[in-house]
Amino acid sequence: MNPQDMSRKELSKDLARLQREIKDKGIPVLVIFEGWENAGKGRMIQALIRDMDPRSFKVQVFDTPTDEENRKPFLWRFWNRFPKRGDFAFFDRSYYQTFTETHLLGRGLEQDNLKDIFDLERSLTADGMLILKFFLVVSRQVQIERHNEVAFNPATAFRVTQRDLDQIGNYDAFEKLFDQMLKNTSSDFAPWHIVDTSNEKHAAEEILRIVHRSLTDALASEKKPATSRDIMDIPNLLSEVDLDVRIEKSVYEQKLDPLQEKAKDLAYTLYTRKIPTVLVFEGWDAAGKGGAIKRLTREMDPRGYEVVPIAAPTPVEHQYHYLWRFFVHLPKTGHMTIFDRSWYGRLMVERVEGFAQPEEWDRAFEEINEFEEHLSNWGAIVLKFFIHIDPDTQLERFEAREEDESKNYKITDEDWRNRDKWYEYEEAINEMLWRTDTSRAPWIIVEGNQKEHARIKVLETFINAAEKRLEEEYYDQ
Repeated sequence: MNPQDMSRKELSKDLARLQREIKDKGIPVLVIFEGWENAGKGRMIQALIRDMDPRSFKVQVFDTPTDEENRKPFLWRFWNRFPKRGDFAFFDRSYYQTFTETHLLGRGLEQDNLKDIFDLERSLTADGMLILKFFLVVSRQVQIERHNEVAFNPATAFRVTQRDLDQIGNYDAFEKLFDQMLKNTSSDFAPWHIVDTSNEKHAAEEILRIVHRSLTDALASEKKPATSRDIMDIPNLLSEVDLDVRIEKSVYEQKLDPLQEKAKDLAYTLYTRKIPTVLVFEGWDAAGKGGAIKRLTREMDPRGYEVVPIAAPTPVEHQYHYLWRFFVHLPKTGHMTIFDRSWYGRLMVERVEGFAQPEEWDRAFEEINEFEEHLSNWGAIVLKFFIHIDPDTQLERFEAREEDESKNYKITDEDWRNRDKWYEYEEAINEMLWRTDTSRAPWIIVEGNQKEHARIKVLETFINAAEKRLEEEYYDQ
């Protein structure tokens, strides 16, 4: 039967069939409901899910952020609730709620957050997610009538919020704000559907038809063929690194303790100023990432930092966008997260070993820059260390690990296999360093043939960045 000829009841039943096909095809579906208070968001969601299998969807309600959520990046609480592949998530309010809070009246839209949202939705849809956005509208008179029904009923009066009263009292200002938001956040890949819910029965049927059509189109769409990459002249940044640089052992021992004490003091000051820090450690196998992290954090209060070792994604993590598993580990304000390997696996091992398709890892350059820009917009210090060694040094360390019973657990067959692809990795690393080095999230290439030099450079770099940020904070006051 043609969906246009289906009744509301028939559409609802057929939606259950489409849900099963979406599950089989592994398409994640995000349905966002925004709009005026008392516009019927809950009832519209209820109409949509009536015949759907509740095992494959979740309804998420977002209200004013909690204290903990306020100490995380703007998008953190939403990343944690996105659907996995084949599932649905229905958001009753979302990241757009930021623009509907009372304190934004008269200020206009925050451009950083707008760009973060645009970048997010583009990245999610490029990864295969279907995003449907509904904005529910009602007239001032209908809003007042519905408000009064709730407010004057003792059983429901508790549901009245300050947000309801603010919108009723400032209807024209909110209407202008909503118009601006809708204009600035509708896109080809995630357009807004504006639905008048004055007649809720007709509105529910309209939403059912839009969702039905969108799911049908998503199931029928074919994956676009990969396009050829533009030829780029990538500089060989690693070849420019002087790996012969050394520090005398006596100088190392003289510098280490004072630098660790200073790093500890600065980490505490960042904590008191609520400045978050995100540090990334990448490098060749056996480059000394773990040793550098250990020397950096040795004197720091362990309650203020977390080291997150990253391995291959688990089967659960594979069900989400590749950045999902990193978002969940981001620190709160004042705290530090240190990633021992990171999202840059997308541009190295996943590229070289073929775990990501060329269009996927090529797209990731921009996505990662946008992700790190979001962290910077939030106020985080973002530093990325790549510890570089030459093949001969790596071989020496591999052989030493195999001979040392206390360290041979560190060497695996995969390490040896990766070594066989040294020049393929070198090509990928050079492009990674070149295309993702930004002023907000710079790469620091650390000469790693001598571990002592590498450890001192990491400490000094962190100290300089922390002091610079604290100085900027001081002058911005």
